[in-house]
Amino acid sequence: MHVLFLPGAGGGAEFWHPLGALLPSEWKKSYLSWPGLGKQPHDPSVNGFDDLLRLAAREVQGPTVVVAQSMGGIVGVRLALERAEQVTHLVLVAASGGIDVSALGAQEWRAAYREQFPDARPWITEDRPDHSALIPNIACPTLLIWGTRDAVSPPQVGRRLAALIPDSRLYMVEGGDHDLARDRAADIAPLVIEHLQGTR
Repeated sequence: MHVLFLPGAGGGAEFWHPLGALLPSEWKKSYLSWPGLGKQPHDPSVNGFDDLLRLAAREVQGPTVVVAQSMGGIVGVRLALERAEQVTHLVLVAASGGIDVSALGAQEWRAAYREQFPDARPWITEDRPDHSALIPNIACPTLLIWGTRDAVSPPQVGRRLAALIPDSRLYMVEGGDHDLARDRAADIAPLVIEHLQGTR
């Protein structure tokens, strides 16, 4: 099994290392970083979500599980749609997936992000993809994991995605915040293992 991990706007692959370490050792794991986001080095060829999708798609050479956090869920959703024959399962954690999270009570994050990562590429706080019309076409089994105390992607976002994605299951982690995939990896790992060991 090949598991491809996509980080959020923080950009760092290490975000997923705690969870990856708790998954079966025989599973192949690929961890992406996003050039120019967070504190990652810039790459002049990466100027938007289409370029992130291009980077991620290179890793999909056969049956692949996509696990994405926060903004990475936008890329994860597009992979699931555009590589439907290869993406066998999707896991979205505290993600937007390309729906209007502000209309669902999400806290505005862009100003704080700019303050934390002043050298991040400007497009990350300017682009606002809308995949709401396409998300119902996701065909693979999808696990949605949300924290009950996530202000950036509140529980209502998870509920909305669960309503849009036909073959989906939503799990709420009590007390989890936006970084629960990293900070609550021990709680997340059994959910992911159960999801991935099911049949398509």
